[in-house]
Amino acid sequence: MAKFRVRVSTGEALGAGTWDKMSVSIVGTRGETPPLPLDHLGKEFNAGAEEDFEVTPPQDVGRVLLVRVHKAPLARSRPLAPSAGDAWFCRWLQLTPPHGAAPLCFPCYQWLEGEGSLLLREGTAKISWEDHHPTLQQQRREELQARREAYGWKTYIPGWPRCLNEETVKNLNLNIKYSVAKNTTFYLRGGSALAELKLKGLLDRKGLWKSLQEMRRVFNFRKTPAVEYVFEHWQEDAFFAYQFLNGLNPVLIRRCHYLPKNFPVTDAMVAPVLGPGTSLQAELEKGSLFLVDHGLLAGVRTNVINGRPQFSTAPMTLLYQRPGRGPLLPLAIQLSQTPGPNSPVFLPSDDKWDWLLAKTWVRNAEFSIHEALTHLLQAHLVPEVFALATLRQLPHCHPLFKLLIPHTRYTLHINTLGRELLIAPGQVVDRSTGLGIGGFSELIQKNMEQLNYSALCLPDDIRARGVEDIPDYYYRDDGMQIWGAVERFVSEMIDIYYPSDESVRNDSELQAWVWEIFSEGFLGRESSGLPSTLGTREALIQYVTMVIFNCSAKHSAVSAGQYDFGAWMPNLPPTMQLPPPTSKGQARLEGFLATLPPVNATCDVVTALWLLSKEPGDRRPLGTYPDEHFIEEAPRRSITAFQSRLAEISRDIQERNRGLALPYPYLDPPLIENSVSI
Repeated sequence: MAKFRVRVSTGEALGAGTWDKMSVSIVGTRGETPPLPLDHLGKEFNAGAEEDFEVTPPQDVGRVLLVRVHKAPLARSRPLAPSAGDAWFCRWLQLTPPHGAAPLCFPCYQWLEGEGSLLLREGTAKISWEDHHPTLQQQRREELQARREAYGWKTYIPGWPRCLNEETVKNLNLNIKYSVAKNTTFYLRGGSALAELKLKGLLDRKGLWKSLQEMRRVFNFRKTPAVEYVFEHWQEDAFFAYQFLNGLNPVLIRRCHYLPKNFPVTDAMVAPVLGPGTSLQAELEKGSLFLVDHGLLAGVRTNVINGRPQFSTAPMTLLYQRPGRGPLLPLAIQLSQTPGPNSPVFLPSDDKWDWLLAKTWVRNAEFSIHEALTHLLQAHLVPEVFALATLRQLPHCHPLFKLLIPHTRYTLHINTLGRELLIAPGQVVDRSTGLGIGGFSELIQKNMEQLNYSALCLPDDIRARGVEDIPDYYYRDDGMQIWGAVERFVSEMIDIYYPSDESVRNDSELQAWVWEIFSEGFLGRESSGLPSTLGTREALIQYVTMVIFNCSAKHSAVSAGQYDFGAWMPNLPPTMQLPPPTSKGQARLEGFLATLPPVNATCDVVTALWLLSKEPGDRRPLGTYPDEHFIEEAPRRSITAFQSRLAEISRDIQERNRGLALPYPYLDPPLIENSVSI
């Protein structure tokens, strides 16, 4: 019989090689061969190796459809060989048929643990309605069934998006787990910070901070230029307002077309800022007023820390954009949703400590909304839904799987780890934040009733909030450039594989993927506006762009700056220990310090922010695709063009940042991770 040449590429990661016995079965239109050994003298399948083998099938299998790669423990042990549970990472397999036929490439990029098989398909991306051969159809069904069994759904907390049905990262299979290098770096970084604070006795100190100076000295060992800038400017009105545009939570500010009835700001109150002869109505008509409303916090339960009840507010903040390119400034703050004698409107003209305390309560509300909703819900739980649905509903050869799988890398690991170490009873959220798990849960449940498709699509969100032209809004400017580059890339890829709207409608796997995101992630809530089916190429392009943007750029924008803006705790206090003021003229430095979080809670949260702000190695920035799932020239050209556009965006951002006192780097493409992985 004629010989086939088999070339196998093993991954380079630590532990990617194997001592186990490998073989391959060739599946064709006329049948399947028995396992054909892949064996040389000496050890094969070393990390980073590409190796050639020759195999001779005992029969003619016809046109090759699939290959099945088998891994089994050695019949007898070799020196230094590990146990039968040895894992192997296969990058790809290339099969060259006899008689000068062109090589067939079978992308893999999967771990195979213990004894088992991988069923690989030739790398030309296909969608289900194009597959007519029964063997290929059966392969897709078997692959998806195996994935659905491996990656199940569960309800973590009622009213939240559903998530991966695993309790601990120890149970995750290697295909979704941190690499050894990333895992080691993560724990070393966290351990070093905790050890230093433990040595100083701060993690066990439950009392108040003695002074602002003491607080500053504690975190000198983790200084960054941004942290220094925040410390120098945190009391300034312009910086307070700036953070609504370019801080951790740049998604709440919206243009104010009319004053809410429960926010009784008068012309006399704001005259010191607006100037004589001006009126709120005139500024509303000019579009120069903006509102940040933390109303979702109203009525949300609060936590108990160190045996003391904690407090929260649901403030409203009115902001004013000066003519030209003047800075955005706060005009008024009300700390509740219910006006009255016990809920005064605080103003920049008030006593220094009254005004600073009011702003600090707003910053505490920003912490709660950001960490529970903007970060946890929208930048972690929703991307987890995208990742799970992709693994469960799209086969390996599907073009959307190939397009999206880089944007799911490590998401299931970090979210499972988060449920273990952050939002479990007795962990950081429970022991050190003002809302605790109960408050976080209520807040997410309330927001799930409002979260809609347009909020996940940046251009729609910018329009809905009326902030298209507010100056110096770098989150918007950089985000829109990134969105545009992703959208163009996705459009090119969709054009390659979907020739018509009908081809979108007829793709049953695509429709199952969309439906699962709608039903499991958004709990089948039609008012969310999230599609449950897609009927056109245009709709598919927007949807896939939304998925990629939220799994990469959006997460970077709301996560990477957590330590920068939160290391100086008074700028982003995770809890407040005294109730909000009900009158003016009472605040002083002593009361301000007594309101701030205790020492142990401060150190606990700031350490978590530091750990979760930086990728612990093993990075893949947006647009880098070292796993070559696409083998055709057309998608490869689109990837190269996408990378060029991102490089141009990066040059523009870096040029602008050189002229800023506080650079905005969080949407610079080389700093954006392809996926939610920290």
